[in-house]
Amino acid sequence: MIGALRSYITGFTGFGRDARLFLVTTIVFGSALSLYWVDFNLYLESIGLDRPTIGWLMSLSQLAGVIVALPASALSGRFGRRNVMAVGMALVAVAFLVFLPGMRVLVVIGVVALGAGSQIVSVVQIPFIAEHTLPDQRNHYFAIWSAFGFLTSIVSTVLGGTVATALAGQFGLVSAAAPYQILLAGVAILGTLALATVYLLTDDRPAEGKFGLVVTDRRLFFRLLLPGFLTALGAGQLIPFLNVFVQTKFSLGLPEVNAVFAITSLGTAFAILAQPALARRWGRIGSIVLVQGASIPFLLVLGFSPILWTVVVALTVRNSLMNAGSPIFDAFAMDRVSYAERATLAAGMTLLWSLGWTISPLYYSTLQAWLGFTGGYSVDFVTIIILYTVSTSLLWVWFRRDDSIASAIVEPAIAAEAVAMVEHA
Repeated sequence: MIGALRSYITGFTGFGRDARLFLVTTIVFGSALSLYWVDFNLYLESIGLDRPTIGWLMSLSQLAGVIVALPASALSGRFGRRNVMAVGMALVAVAFLVFLPGMRVLVVIGVVALGAGSQIVSVVQIPFIAEHTLPDQRNHYFAIWSAFGFLTSIVSTVLGGTVATALAGQFGLVSAAAPYQILLAGVAILGTLALATVYLLTDDRPAEGKFGLVVTDRRLFFRLLLPGFLTALGAGQLIPFLNVFVQTKFSLGLPEVNAVFAITSLGTAFAILAQPALARRWGRIGSIVLVQGASIPFLLVLGFSPILWTVVVALTVRNSLMNAGSPIFDAFAMDRVSYAERATLAAGMTLLWSLGWTISPLYYSTLQAWLGFTGGYSVDFVTIIILYTVSTSLLWVWFRRDDSIASAIVEPAIAAEAVAMVEHA
């Protein structure tokens, strides 16, 4: 454990200036988004929206992300990753402000802005990281970056729920929506701060910006993208509604719900930090298949156990294992394509993820309307298990031999440029 910690500290000091600063952006922006994901659906219920309507709003938000993904990728080649990321964060900050009054028309506008803005950030941040780290640093950096996001969510969700509830009581705000509105105000502030941190990064606008999307091996792109899309179809009918599932099934309040998700985030952060060591032992694809496959049985406990503590344990282990492989796969995918293709691949990954999350809430809403709470979630969990099993199997079948291939496909000139970026002080 001490050796692993020493390895991460050494790796952190070896990253370039922009790579280290980007972790600060991750902390601030991650705090805002984690509070949104844990509490926003509960806020919508508190202002009187029913679950089918919430499902449609989630799909609308993801659809906005699908629409902007490819244009954002293409524009980042002309205007730089940093500037495109800043536009996305500005949209997110505006969205959180728009949510505050609780008016349905403004909620619709807000979810569209949030879906578009968060997708823009997602499209460019993975190629940004790949371009500011060396190939032998990427497994560690992606793991640290992802773990920072989960550790940040622990602090923000625990403090957010507790502080918001206390402030609502302190000011005599008795409406069910009041604690959530206080949270959203804090999230809007965090979103604005995140935008400010982006401008601490070096302007990476290319001297001769290019506009376009680059794909040289369509078969490779298809294989890199399809497993993630299947996972998204499963995750999209589970993750956005886990807060509603846990709160309704066990009659929990806001602080208790946030505490449950803080516990799961802590487990996920530790699992992600351990993943590079597993990748060295079993190979990147082997380690991803190992942890994702091991997570699937815990979905059965999560979906069907009537005991709260077993659900919390299953949720923690499932989230930890399923998410642990994601940063390693991001590093693997960026290494499998050329420098010019990275933004296009990242756009495809995030676009299909959003497309999956656009389709899945509609499926969730239909099940809830037809089968009710218990029946709807039962079918949901069975569907998710099937999708996760197929996705994990495809990764193994298609890429199990690729760990022996040279880890990066980087032209010499681009490699020299990457070294210059990392050494930039």
